[in-house]
Amino acid sequence: MNPLNTQSINLLHKVSLLNEQWSPRVVAEMNDYQFKVVRIQGEFIWHCHAETDETFLVLDGNLRIDFRDGHVLLGTGELYVVAKGVEHKPYAEHEVKLLLIEPRGVLNTGHEGGERTAQNDVWI
Repeated sequence: MNPLNTQSINLLHKVSLLNEQWSPRVVAEMNDYQFKVVRIQGEFIWHCHAETDETFLVLDGNLRIDFRDGHVLLGTGELYVVAKGVEHKPYAEHEVKLLLIEPRGVLNTGHEGGERTAQNDVWI
């Protein structure tokens, strides 16, 4: 049995510890879901997650998530859930700090792979 953890998690502090962009880091888990902070700027790749939804919560900045038939704009404090199987591409003109919520083991690039694929289960 694990002892009760009485430490809160300051998301903005955790994201300030990140040195690189597009590399999500785990800050907490709930059941089989992970909460990950990440810094992003520029354009990501088109991808989808066939088996799960993906939640984006903007901690600081402005994020655009492109879809094949439109886009959604998110500002600080706003959240959006991309439904499973929906192809999408995040974009940030200026740096954005995000909290991602998704099941443990989900690759940030879906099944697309490539140089933007981040290592999973890295905690900060």
